[in-house]
Amino acid sequence: MPLNVPGLLVPFQLLFKPRIIVPAISVKDIRRLDFQALRDAGYRGAVFDKDNCLTISHEDRLVPELHDAWKECKETFGRDNILIVSNSAGTRRDAGAIQAESVSYHLSVPVLRHNTLKPGYPCISSIRKYFSSLPNPVKDDELIIVGDRVFTDVVMANRMNPKHRLFPSQSRPQAEAGAREGPLAIWTTDVWKKESMLMRWFEKQLVAAVQRWIVKRSDPEREGGVVGLMQRLVKPEPAVKVAEDKSGVQYWVTRRLNPFARAEPPPRKRGRWRRIGVAS
Repeated sequence: MPLNVPGLLVPFQLLFKPRIIVPAISVKDIRRLDFQALRDAGYRGAVFDKDNCLTISHEDRLVPELHDAWKECKETFGRDNILIVSNSAGTRRDAGAIQAESVSYHLSVPVLRHNTLKPGYPCISSIRKYFSSLPNPVKDDELIIVGDRVFTDVVMANRMNPKHRLFPSQSRPQAEAGAREGPLAIWTTDVWKKESMLMRWFEKQLVAAVQRWIVKRSDPEREGGVVGLMQRLVKPEPAVKVAEDKSGVQYWVTRRLNPFARAEPPPRKRGRWRRIGVAS
């Protein structure tokens, strides 16, 4: 993996703009996203990471569990309004863009060719150039950016938001209250193949710390807006009832050692009770 200089510079920006690593929405994977609700909310385009978001790392095929969600996404936004932006496929180390062609074939959407890794500003410019070249151009505030890495995907989405710039333009007009100013940053927290787990753990701890800091400084109305956003755009997690395995040794040891475990009544011998009842 080549050295990601733009990603290494993120901690320095974090000192001045800690909110740059905070996603708008966190989900386990894209199956939790309500793409139709996102479309109804005004989002017309989508940028996706590849590795551990849509595919297993270093593979080009879609993870089978995501088939239905990916189909729904393509039907909702349209093929051309979805763009794969990866730090592997479509970069300089992808000689002849062979991997980009393979990913585009298997996922049925275009893959961005770019020389600068995420979250570099030249990569952001390439994304903007692609969406502005569409017959019906898509603006920054009409995009969702989905990925599993905080220092690349989430930071890139927030860098496209004018309010997160390190040196904001003085000529930028003041946005109205509640108005969107940039893409919706969506962080997928589960991985399909374990890799860089120490770095992922550090990212989660850092995001949690910044979120706690934001809560202390924010008003309740803003926090309620974040909760409302999750309720509108994220599907409820399906309830999965797991049958308790009572055949293993672990179950019986737990029952014996737990003084608060509810004892199960012995099976009732109906025939015996019937005979006693008749005799009385």
